Amino acid sequence: MSTPLWSPPADIRDRSRIGAYLRWLGRGEADYGTVWEWSVDEPEAFWSSIWDHFEIRAGDAPERVLADPSMPGARWFPGATLNYAAHVLRAPGVAPGTPIVVARSQTRAPRELTVEELEDQVARVRAGLRARGVVRGDRVVAYAPNIPETLILLLAAASLGAVFSSCAPEFGVRSVIDRWRQIAPTLLVAVDGYRYGDRPVDRRAEVAEIRAALPSLTHAVTIPYLGDGDGGETWAELAAPTDEPLTFDPVPFDHPLYVLYSSGTTGLPKPIVHGHGGILLEHVKMLALHHDLGPGDRFLWFTTTGWMMWNFLVSGPAVGASIVLFDGSPAHPDLGAMWRLAEETGTTYFGTSAPFLMACRKAGLVPKDVADLGRIRGLGSTGAPLPAEGFDWVYENVGRDLRLDSLSGGTDVCTGFVGGSPLLPVRAGKISCRALGARVESFDPDGKPVRDRLGELVITAPMPSMPVGFWGDEDGSRYREAYFDVFPGVWRHGDWITIDADGSCVITGRSDATLNRGGVRLGTAEFYSVVEALDEVADSLVVHLEESDELLLFVVPAKDLDREGIRRALRTGLSPRHVPDEIHEVAAVPRTLSGKKLEVPVKRILGGTPAGEAAAKGALVNPESLAVFEQLAARRATQG
Repeated sequence: MSTPLWSPPADIRDRSRIGAYLRWLGRGEADYGTVWEWSVDEPEAFWSSIWDHFEIRAGDAPERVLADPSMPGARWFPGATLNYAAHVLRAPGVAPGTPIVVARSQTRAPRELTVEELEDQVARVRAGLRARGVVRGDRVVAYAPNIPETLILLLAAASLGAVFSSCAPEFGVRSVIDRWRQIAPTLLVAVDGYRYGDRPVDRRAEVAEIRAALPSLTHAVTIPYLGDGDGGETWAELAAPTDEPLTFDPVPFDHPLYVLYSSGTTGLPKPIVHGHGGILLEHVKMLALHHDLGPGDRFLWFTTTGWMMWNFLVSGPAVGASIVLFDGSPAHPDLGAMWRLAEETGTTYFGTSAPFLMACRKAGLVPKDVADLGRIRGLGSTGAPLPAEGFDWVYENVGRDLRLDSLSGGTDVCTGFVGGSPLLPVRAGKISCRALGARVESFDPDGKPVRDRLGELVITAPMPSMPVGFWGDEDGSRYREAYFDVFPGVWRHGDWITIDADGSCVITGRSDATLNRGGVRLGTAEFYSVVEALDEVADSLVVHLEESDELLLFVVPAKDLDREGIRRALRTGLSPRHVPDEIHEVAAVPRTLSGKKLEVPVKRILGGTPAGEAAAKGALVNPESLAVFEQLAARRATQG
């Protein structure tokens, strides 16, 4: 067992929210492993305790906690009615006049909203939606960045029982249409453009295309964010002053709150429907008991509105935490920008992605030298596995006293189901625990649980934030196929995971992107940890072509490549089986808008699938990066 990089202080149970929760339960001295076992063995008792401890307010009381535990189809809190927006705006423990939203942007001046000001804005937009005919069940969509208006629209729609969905304005037109055409929205709110770093990006033409492709729209509202708008209806009109009081329509526990989408890189994005109650319970549990957030905290997670981490972030006020919204480039004018933002906003919990942390490491950045980070108690990392050297870099260059939470989950559950805990130490390269209420297991190919060796990540008991379903999937077949087609009655997530005897774990990449040569199976994350540790490598992508048993490595060079040095490093660090047959230099690795590498689409392209069919280019940061793989596929086909 490696030496911890951080250990819980002796008084952690006295000053953490999970400590208060355990005392309330009458389990004040219980260790985390014991509490986790109880939470998954007795899900009705556990989730009932979350409901009671966080004082969830219901219109109608639930008949019971879990009416049917089978998957898919588990029914949580039948008979209960509530409203997600009411609980976010309740902001428990927040004193009047406290900024609950702290917004920073590269497009406009800083903005802050108290709870009272946020409530007023939600009341206005709620009235504006009602005046435009929006009713319960209608879909309201935002083509807008991480700014207060997007949050206000979500809460106003939720207060009515309308269903919200958002796409970041950097999404291409086709990707937006592919998502929203499935849900037939009634009202669209869109920015006219935005600024990324020092570059203005006009989106009026894209908005016009989106409007033309969605005949269900009855209203389109413009936020004049970059300029003067497009001459149509504006946000100021939607949010005009009103005498209508702010009220919240109680809706069933599983009433749709919002629709999120799978990445859509290899087909039509899956429209994943999340419910009011499941999201509320999961987020208060995770934010308070795992991230230790509450009144007095400032919670920043760098995200766009096209990533589920935005939905996670904006639940912060439900546990009393103020949220920091940022719109712009995280690397402008340099990689120190986000760290300086954390200082300037008084951030106490800073969330980001593993690729961002590794980019800072690669650049030789020392964040504690460019910003005063003394207020940060927690640092979250997700989006990709964080290798051990990333952990070491954080503790050497960011701060010794913070808790680093490496977590993983997904859009599918809109949370992290493995992550950190204030009660557990942080060890390099390790995810500290499985989250409370999440029965995460590692299965071998026969569907048997394993320990201390690689297996498929599965969830063997229902969680409240599992999808209500997929929009339009009337018979549930698309939903079942996505998660339950391999192990009946068990959620297969699609990642490789190793769970140790102490409950900590390591995720090593997507199971559909596995490298498997000569019976040696390895996740791509381990491969990247070796390759990207080399000074000459800025980024990389690896694929295994099973039919020809070839391993191809694509490298974005930071300087002249030493191909033999890369091969030696892989032979020594991993195994001779994982020395690539070919190493190709590329200008960029294709990534989704949330930063994920596209191993599977690249593999399909190299197998002869046209790039336009292998990946939805509008869902990529850099769609032009696919051209080099098409060219390589053509050359290989010619060579036979």
